[in-house]
Amino acid sequence: MKKDNNIFIRDGRAPIPRNVNISRVMSANRAKNTKPELLIRNELYKREIRGYRIHPKNIPGKPDIALTRNKIGIFINGCFWHRCPYCKLKIPQSNKYFWENKFAKNKERDKRKIYELKRMGWVTLTLWECQIKKDVNKQILKIEKKIKDKDAK
Repeated sequence: MKKDNNIFIRDGRAPIPRNVNISRVMSANRAKNTKPELLIRNELYKREIRGYRIHPKNIPGKPDIALTRNKIGIFINGCFWHRCPYCKLKIPQSNKYFWENKFAKNKERDKRKIYELKRMGWVTLTLWECQIKKDVNKQILKIEKKIKDKDAK
């Protein structure tokens, strides 16, 4: 949250920003309904793939998209926050310890979510922001293949 004269009210989880612009950019990041998520959901709708839930609270890990009938959990990960294996983005240089710790916790949480779902008989799929931007159709084909494989069982 921001007050007048660039004084920030912090919740204690992140360090106080050194630069107002960086803080503004970081606070604009969303956890839900991101552009990659909306792209995937629009494509699913176009291809008449319905019956999914968005961020369902009753499913462990709250996948971004949950195909409940098929028990498929889809996570749409941002490259920066989840440390994309394809982009290999650098860790920010200021507050390096904070960022290393933050990213390690994010990756551990991602693994835990997938494990919990698999233990319940769900299949998971992780789509990366860069892959969605590069070729959204290819990512939709991955989802369709998972659905087809689950229907065949």
